[in-house]
Amino acid sequence: MNIKQISAYVMGLLLMGSVVSQADTMVTPPDGFGKRPLTMIVPFGSGGGSDQLARAMAKAMGEVAGLDFQVVNKPGGGGTSAIPDFMLAPADGYTVLEHIDNAISAYAAGDISENPAVDWIPLCMTQITFSQIYIRGDEDRFTDWASFEAFAKANPGAVSMANLGKIGSMELVVMDQLQSALGIEVNQIAYDKPAERYGALIGGHVDVLFEQPGDVRSFLDSGEMIPILTIFGERPSAFADVPTHIEVGADFDALTRFRGFYVKNGVPENIVAFLSESCAAGFNTDDYQEFNRSKYMHLIDSFRDTEGSITLINDAVKTYQDMYKVLGIGN
Repeated sequence: MNIKQISAYVMGLLLMGSVVSQADTMVTPPDGFGKRPLTMIVPFGSGGGSDQLARAMAKAMGEVAGLDFQVVNKPGGGGTSAIPDFMLAPADGYTVLEHIDNAISAYAAGDISENPAVDWIPLCMTQITFSQIYIRGDEDRFTDWASFEAFAKANPGAVSMANLGKIGSMELVVMDQLQSALGIEVNQIAYDKPAERYGALIGGHVDVLFEQPGDVRSFLDSGEMIPILTIFGERPSAFADVPTHIEVGADFDALTRFRGFYVKNGVPENIVAFLSESCAAGFNTDDYQEFNRSKYMHLIDSFRDTEGSITLINDAVKTYQDMYKVLGIGN
């Protein structure tokens, strides 16, 4: 069974009604599979967007498929430090990796040898989102993008930003494009752990933060953080009063953040099909849909099945490789 057959198999089961709702239907595992807990590896620290997503999906897949997951955080290297542990695990379906587009950018830059569309099998993508730039709620030196840009131009290199900081990552590529287009210079400080990035802004150790809105939803709701720029092609309805990068004069196609779940290539096809079906069914549960809405992940059509995920990954690899040639990054 190839990737297209797996996707067709999963879709057929869904259309036949094998997954109607979390209340009255369960996805049936292959004989003997799922009798012991599965491990879900998260390549970032606790509390961030990847950790929240992994735990929400682990819960959803538990509801629809009776699976028990042990979520393990392995931060470091901008998301690459967890990959060796994943690759050393047996190809039996009992180890699932949650990862973001940084794995794709790392592969495109030659930082990792594993191709996420070949050496891994994407079960599904469940979050695709845009990025924003945030200031503190009590910031008085600048209160919107126009005043921030003026401040940054008047103080080149003096403005600091908390960012993930992995060379060639979506965050740094986008910031390179933004700075080049607008003629500003921002001192970007790398924080591998999400809590450190958020604490750096709230505590006044940096001036701005680059992040996705769902990851800092609680800070937005409390007023501790305020978005001043949306890096997307149009204003999302939830942020109708925040300008986009295009509106302020940075005319480039913005990369998005996407997150999904993988098993190693070599996992038996019936187990891949079951886990893919479980991922799709988990995505459609009421609880997971509410989670995605709470993280603003409903603003973009987020779900991709295995085949759709492979297309997304391959397109992203080409985009990064083209950009790296311009920026002089990678091999």
